[in-house]
Amino acid sequence: MTATTEASGVRYDPYDVEINANPYPMFRRLREEAPLYRNEEHDFYAVSRFEDVRAGLADKDTFISGRGAILELIKANMEIPSGVLIFEDPPIHTIHRNLLARMFAPKKIRELEPRIRELTARSLDPLVGAGGFDFVRDLGKLMPMWVIGGLLGIPEEDQESVRDSVDAELRTEAGKPMIKYTDDKEFASGEIFAKYLDWRAEHPSDDIMTELMNAEFEDETGTVRRLTRDELLIYVNVVAGAGNETTTRLIGWAGKVLADHPGQRRELAENPSLIPRAVEELLRFEPPAPHVARYMTRDVEYYGQTVPAGNVMMFLIGSANRDERHFPDGERFDIHREVRQHLTFGLGTHYCMGSALARLEGRIALEEVLKRFPEWEVDLDEAQLSPTSTVRGWETLPVLTP
Repeated sequence: MTATTEASGVRYDPYDVEINANPYPMFRRLREEAPLYRNEEHDFYAVSRFEDVRAGLADKDTFISGRGAILELIKANMEIPSGVLIFEDPPIHTIHRNLLARMFAPKKIRELEPRIRELTARSLDPLVGAGGFDFVRDLGKLMPMWVIGGLLGIPEEDQESVRDSVDAELRTEAGKPMIKYTDDKEFASGEIFAKYLDWRAEHPSDDIMTELMNAEFEDETGTVRRLTRDELLIYVNVVAGAGNETTTRLIGWAGKVLADHPGQRRELAENPSLIPRAVEELLRFEPPAPHVARYMTRDVEYYGQTVPAGNVMMFLIGSANRDERHFPDGERFDIHREVRQHLTFGLGTHYCMGSALARLEGRIALEEVLKRFPEWEVDLDEAQLSPTSTVRGWETLPVLTP
């Protein structure tokens, strides 16, 4: 079996707008015809079956994150600044992750439920009787922003501009790589948060910024210290981006997928106890990040072929999550599906720390939407997918309500 099968019509290009509009037919072909795929144009390999993706994400020594988790970032061969958690390897990743983990402890997340419900109602109540709303503009871009902004300590009047600035780092021109790095651009510097750090230094509060500023830890050299200013800015930038992006995409996909499955939507409206399982199925069925890349430190064999060290391996999470070897009838959306491990939040060392918060926000969003709007139809003529090669979701998703 050859890794390069484009001559047979099997082709995956993460920058191809047509493919990204609905990548699942091609993902299925990759799983069946080219489980090890080679893209010569963009110089990467890819695996698409659940077991291959799962094993790769778990192998932190072979498939490292320290050169980035985005194809174009790895290719840029740039130095990743300290504090970009998702682009770090142990031991420094472990140290930095432990600092943030205490701020996303289960008890702290559970305590957020009343506030998240209040913020969701604040988004939705003005829309009742309006004949329609936008799942992304009117809810997905607001509620998660208010939640993570409040956790970080960003003043509410500044949260929208901060969100838009962070989001802009992920936007691309259609069909183009996400980032073209130059020597004069600092990656993920978080400079937009500098004034908030300065304010918190003088006015400490009960928020993540204040906790990070005061946290002491033992770094990789054995030195007990606090985070530097540059590290703090990067940390906050990473948390702000991650805290907005996943839940925004989840809420958008909830609007689209449940419109496509009105019978299951009615079940959820009639029996809200099914909503947590529905959220899990949405995460499996339409993962916000359909792929993640890693740099290879050693040769690895797949299907009788050796992929040499020094290559980029792309793990196709969106394909793995529908692999019928792991999820029977995986192309079908089913809120009654037995919950099994999916890979939307990653695995192992880099498992998403904000997963519990995203699940909580997704559940509350669905509960509150269905209370007010048990029926809707998507206005596909006005809906628009986001222009980005790293995450997949809706920029706008207007719906019509009775």
